[in-house]
Amino acid sequence: MTRHLIPLLVFVVIVGFLWAGLSLNPREVPSPLIGKPAPEFALPQLRDGGNIVRAADLRGQVWLLNVFASWCTPCLEEHPYLVDLTRRNLVPVYGLNYKDQRSAALEWLGRHGDPYAGIVVDAEGRTGIEYGVYGVPETFVIDKLGVIRFKHIGPLTPHILNEEILPLVRKLQT
Repeated sequence: MTRHLIPLLVFVVIVGFLWAGLSLNPREVPSPLIGKPAPEFALPQLRDGGNIVRAADLRGQVWLLNVFASWCTPCLEEHPYLVDLTRRNLVPVYGLNYKDQRSAALEWLGRHGDPYAGIVVDAEGRTGIEYGVYGVPETFVIDKLGVIRFKHIGPLTPHILNEEILPLVRKLQT
């Protein structure tokens, strides 16, 4: 009897873990960088490759870093919300063009609008790796001291912007 009970208990425990895993949101991957300084970068601007932008240049303001690419279909989903956010002038949004061709990114922005206060090019993806980017799009909220306060994986939605990101931005701006 006992010899059948042990495999049954193991099976029940495994089913319990699987059941609990089904309730998790795969987009909510905790980032070890939350509450830590944003990784430093010195990257060329998309429009003027001779001009270098450093993360340190952005300190003193609350800002969003949006990782995007012209080949990214979900980036197109969130793009109208970024354009609207910029139009409302609530927080500067900087783009990190990830593993993309400069010409393709410029054409994509020309077609869909450019919501970014500035765009840097991460052609090799090294900066994305330092930020823990899983894929595009991803968006980070970075405070005045250069500390990452929030990370969102996947396309932004009005709900995420209005219920999570903008309240945090307002709090950090005061």
